[in-house]
Amino acid sequence: MGKPIIAQKRGKGSPTYTVTSHRFKGEAKHFKDGEGLVVDIVKCAAHTAPLALVEHEEGLLYLTIAGEGCTVGSIIEIGASAELKVGNTLTLADIPEGTPIFNIESQPGDGGRFVRTSGATARLVSKQNNKVIIQLPSKKQRVFHPNCRATIGVAAGGGRVDKPILKAGNAYHKARARNKLYPRVSPNSMAAHDHPFGNTRSLRKSKSRPAPKNAPPGRKVGHIRPRRTGRR
Repeated sequence: MGKPIIAQKRGKGSPTYTVTSHRFKGEAKHFKDGEGLVVDIVKCAAHTAPLALVEHEEGLLYLTIAGEGCTVGSIIEIGASAELKVGNTLTLADIPEGTPIFNIESQPGDGGRFVRTSGATARLVSKQNNKVIIQLPSKKQRVFHPNCRATIGVAAGGGRVDKPILKAGNAYHKARARNKLYPRVSPNSMAAHDHPFGNTRSLRKSKSRPAPKNAPPGRKVGHIRPRRTGRR
């Protein structure tokens, strides 16, 4: 009797392969304009960078991406009246050219979508009439609205990718933090009911056949059958 292959099980959305978002500390984004006090630095499995727990001057608590040099007791300002210094958040129109920034909004008011990973920073290249050009960490340039907000400085937690994993157990726990599938097994080593390439003769590499024409998502692996062949 056939069984769904792993790719189809993951696409179904069962708890086995679903991200454990109930363990996450919360959403990290830019808070409302004003001044806040950093009361704690927390680690969240959903973010590679540390998060700063900020108490707003109105008494509300917010989570935001911590910048390099951010400590408990630091004062964070956000808005048009904020001072131009590391850790504060301003609109792109108020930030000078050449300034390193992170946690950039894609649309004004969305809380931040770009350059949020640990150690990441972008650079404001130029400003024109109704657009701001920013060079992302990938060296690609992207156009943003001048009213989008960004934090000055570098996201905290840099050097994370330089630390070696050393052993498979560390990779396992790293994957389990977000409920990732680990380890990844070669399709040729699987059983026939786990993958279209699987069989008892795992060293036979020639079992690469075109997927069926009406194969469901997950079954379309290997040689994808063309829509049609021959001349029109």
